[in-house]
Amino acid sequence: MSDLTDLYQHVILDHNRRPRNRGVLPTANRVAHGDNPTCGDQCSVYLRMEGDRVAEISFDGQGCAISQASASLMTTQVKGKTPQEAQALYDQFHRIVTTGEAPDEISDLAAFAGVHAYPARIKCATLGWHAALEAMRQPADR
Repeated sequence: MSDLTDLYQHVILDHNRRPRNRGVLPTANRVAHGDNPTCGDQCSVYLRMEGDRVAEISFDGQGCAISQASASLMTTQVKGKTPQEAQALYDQFHRIVTTGEAPDEISDLAAFAGVHAYPARIKCATLGWHAALEAMRQPADR
């Protein structure tokens, strides 16, 4: 196994074992939920938008290691971003998980490049991202 593959596996395992930003965000003003019935994954994403930026973000749910690690990583990548910037990150992530081709620069998103070899897992990897983007499109709840 290459050093890069080891690094990528470490990123996924670390985010699965020690998820970042897990739990209900009491100050959220946007919430969206996603389900992947094929795998049993569930993910709710909580956002607090300030103007056009994600001020705070968290997720909660259950599912396979890929879905949970991806949701955790997504929260670290999307915080501080506008919806347009978050969409651009998602587009990059989607290319990675569907083609296995990572950008030239090493990023934690590239850790999910191996998902492309398991098409059923693409839904697992993108579940939290879809919920976050949906939450950004909703009007403020509070």
